Amino acid sequence: MESPNPDRGASESPAGPESWNWDPESFRAHGHRAVDWVADYLARVGELPVLPAVRPGDVARGLPEHPPEHGEPFDALLSDLDRVVVPGLTHWNHPGFFAYFGITASGPGILGELVASAFNTNGMLWKTSPATTEVEQHVLRWMLEMFDLPRDWFPQLVDTASIGTLVALAAAREAQADLEIRKEGLAAPGHPRLRAYASEQAHSSVEKALITLGLGQAGLRKIPTDESFRMDVRALRQAVEEDRADGWRPFAVIATVGTTSTTSVDPVSEIADLCREHRLWLHVDAAYAGTAALLPEMRAHFAGCDRADSYLMNPHKWMFVPIDCSAFYTAHPDVLQRAFQLVPDYLRTEPAAHATDLMNYGVQLGRRFRAIKLWWVIRTFGVEGLRSRVREHCRLARELARWIGSDDRFEISAPAPFSTVCFRGRWPGLPDEGEDAANEDLARRVSGHGPVFLATTRLRGRTTLRLAIGNLRSEESHVRLAWELLQSEHAAAGENAG
Repeated sequence: MESPNPDRGASESPAGPESWNWDPESFRAHGHRAVDWVADYLARVGELPVLPAVRPGDVARGLPEHPPEHGEPFDALLSDLDRVVVPGLTHWNHPGFFAYFGITASGPGILGELVASAFNTNGMLWKTSPATTEVEQHVLRWMLEMFDLPRDWFPQLVDTASIGTLVALAAAREAQADLEIRKEGLAAPGHPRLRAYASEQAHSSVEKALITLGLGQAGLRKIPTDESFRMDVRALRQAVEEDRADGWRPFAVIATVGTTSTTSVDPVSEIADLCREHRLWLHVDAAYAGTAALLPEMRAHFAGCDRADSYLMNPHKWMFVPIDCSAFYTAHPDVLQRAFQLVPDYLRTEPAAHATDLMNYGVQLGRRFRAIKLWWVIRTFGVEGLRSRVREHCRLARELARWIGSDDRFEISAPAPFSTVCFRGRWPGLPDEGEDAANEDLARRVSGHGPVFLATTRLRGRTTLRLAIGNLRSEESHVRLAWELLQSEHAAAGENAG
């Protein structure tokens, strides 16, 4: 990175006391330059190293110590993107980004964000921006058709699946109507302790939601998984029955379609049967894999999801919509409203027939126009265009799994139902801890080359490599390059661990 100028902004010629006051032509000129910069960045992102070569504090040292007293020219803002920001970015738009789950900012999504920012609406009430509410709910109903889910589910957008899970569990808690938790709180005399259930592979946001809701980590019982890392329904049934006998009140089960570590699929139909029997709220987390329901050949993985009380998936993961954009659905909007509706005098309006005030269905009051970017992505790609990219990613994962299976230096660690492959390097003669260290080193070595980025996880206590294909720009050549790097670095990683 270039050496920072600590006096920048004070020493340079100011752009003028009202440099912020752009007329339409100034905005047009600056906007063209900004769009050109973004287009150039997207064109070259695949040539940049995925991971930045910076240390903590390097980016901050590139910024002036004090804010500018006078407005700066727009050229300086664009210049600092190249000077300060880009060298410190992990490039999630990179076609070799295979760590975590991909999030791609596609062209129509980026421009949708621009338009939403220009409108700058707050859709807390229908009246405060009718289009914000109605476009959001209408496009989310398109998605119910696209994914073959119940058309009568109530839709809304939240920022991330973590907040969607929090909202779902708050509704599940409110469904315990006899406890009057909204009014009395959890500490009211005589209230039983509430407990939710999720597999040991469920996302950490489940546990965080229960902490936030005042149920604590003890409010989550983690259920063992089978050989395919799916929730063991017999163990779930036993846990629910044991907890009832011990004075707990079971109230919710979180099933996952596409877990974070392995993308395993819990047996939702069987879990739904148990939930109906015990009157438990069923929340389905399909944050990553939900997009795969676009493909008719993948629908079997979603059997039973239509029986969920709440359901979420993230268009910002595998539908090429810029983060953040998470679709949340519920079969019980009345329960959601009961949990969250609180209307102060300054927000009271004349009731309008068939109007929905989305502030009554979640924690947040302010609501930006998130739906434009989703709307534009669906319209620009079309359903078939989205299907073709998701189908290709799944094909690439199967191809990678085939390559791994044909090389005795590696082994597959978990089923790969979608576009993520979990695998390990093998070094006969190394003890378990040595082999774990070698796999960690292998991931570091491969990611250190620059064009690809892999992550690791732990499965059955062993370090496992994880390659997730989901970026819009990822092609077979990028997956093949990752595989070639894994092969070429295998021996060195084993020697280093030995």
